[in-house]
Amino acid sequence: METKDKVLMINPEKCTGCRLCELVCAVKHDGASNPSRSRIRVMKWEMDGVYIPMACQQCQDAPCMGVCPAGAISRNDELNKIEVDYDKCIGCRSCVAVCPFGAMGFNSIDKKVFKCDLCDGEPQCVRFCEVQAVEYVDADDVAILKKKEAAKKLHATSHKIALKKA
Repeated sequence: METKDKVLMINPEKCTGCRLCELVCAVKHDGASNPSRSRIRVMKWEMDGVYIPMACQQCQDAPCMGVCPAGAISRNDELNKIEVDYDKCIGCRSCVAVCPFGAMGFNSIDKKVFKCDLCDGEPQCVRFCEVQAVEYVDADDVAILKKKEAAKKLHATSHKIALKKA
């Protein structure tokens, strides 16, 4: 499957919180059912019944690229995605700290960061999501407004929950 001009589109209102996307992602990349190694994360507020899948948004001006002191993160323009060169990664986690979507992870065994690589054009999270909360669509079909809307929902939900706990 061609990855050029395709992106993951997250539909948080459809997510049931089953976390199957996390499981299949971890199995695909690491051969083990360890959701902490998943490149997609389901942010969950179980008391409120809110689940929001989060993955790398392949930002145009990706903060992770600018902060990496080793130059291990770059944009592959041909495939329209941000990539990590694991041979260059020094495991400093600067990219983890600046990612506005919390999409960068850290492998404490390999001492390297990891992120969604779109499964080389066949995202397993999309393939196995029965409710289509995660879709792989043409970038032209996804307005920037859709991404901003998801970020606003995440912010509003986390703020609402923080106020409840205060």
